Amino acid sequence: MNRRLFLIRERIIEFIFFGNYFYALCALSLAIESSFQQSIGMNRFVFYLLLCSATIVYYNYAYMGEISFRIAFLGRKIKLTPPAKYDYYNRRTAWYHRNDRLLNITQMFFLLVASACAIDLAAVEYHHIFSLHLSEWLMLFSVPVIAVLYYGNAFFPVFRINLRRTGWLKPFVVGFVWAGAVTIYPPMFHQWQNDLHYDFNFLVFWLFVKNWMYISVLAIMFDIKDYADDANRQLKTFVVQVGLRKTIFMILLPLIVVGLIAFSIFALESSFTSVHYLVNLIPFLLLLWVAYSLHRRKPILYYLIIIDGLMLVKGICGIAGALLFSRY
Repeated sequence: MNRRLFLIRERIIEFIFFGNYFYALCALSLAIESSFQQSIGMNRFVFYLLLCSATIVYYNYAYMGEISFRIAFLGRKIKLTPPAKYDYYNRRTAWYHRNDRLLNITQMFFLLVASACAIDLAAVEYHHIFSLHLSEWLMLFSVPVIAVLYYGNAFFPVFRINLRRTGWLKPFVVGFVWAGAVTIYPPMFHQWQNDLHYDFNFLVFWLFVKNWMYISVLAIMFDIKDYADDANRQLKTFVVQVGLRKTIFMILLPLIVVGLIAFSIFALESSFTSVHYLVNLIPFLLLLWVAYSLHRRKPILYYLIIIDGLMLVKGICGIAGALLFSRY
């Protein structure tokens, strides 16, 4: 009985994290955090449904690789490497192969949901969408364009640019896409719903850069698990170029400390209360601890739960801090 419960628990964990549903939860928490921090009300439910659905579709599409509609539904199975040969990190790869049909069904479902949500939002905003400022058009399209170019011709043959192959630039591209989607989109769409233009002011710039750097640091951490594969493919990530120890002590920890100092200065200038400051300090302290912990080998779920989970922690702390700040 205990064995059966263990297997059920493992399957649920794999479904949530390998299926990228946890990413959707992280995106949702960061989007709500941005609205609270910019003192702008919540969006319509359909906006958050679009954000979560698009996140799931994008990440699943990226990781499905050679698993196609034809393979899943016509019974053509891929010849897999025997399970015993799957290395320390390929547990996710094996899960994608085992669940190819489920993945194709969920992909189609969430793609339809995302499309319906996008059409609904476009229809609601259609009456003034052509009066948007140039800056608003740039903010609207820069995120999906960079997201598409991140995989380039690997998934979209029409594009010959593949930003994922840039190595050291790769984590900052990931950070930019996430920061744009969760920092700018929520308040921008909210303003449009109220027939207002969205201004990119200093507060927006600060929050965008903070999320950009925070998630970029997480992406550098995530590259550590792919060290051997990236080295074989001659992908010059930070860890491939300078090694694990230097990546941790000369890149990750200094970046986190600089971010911590920048946040402290901003908090002082913005007259944060001690409670507000300490609550928002938690993600930075956890970031330091997790970065240091990476000097030892970790399983794939450590990266998906602990490292990616820092996005969820940041969102929760940001929401709590904003609520406490408004209360006091």
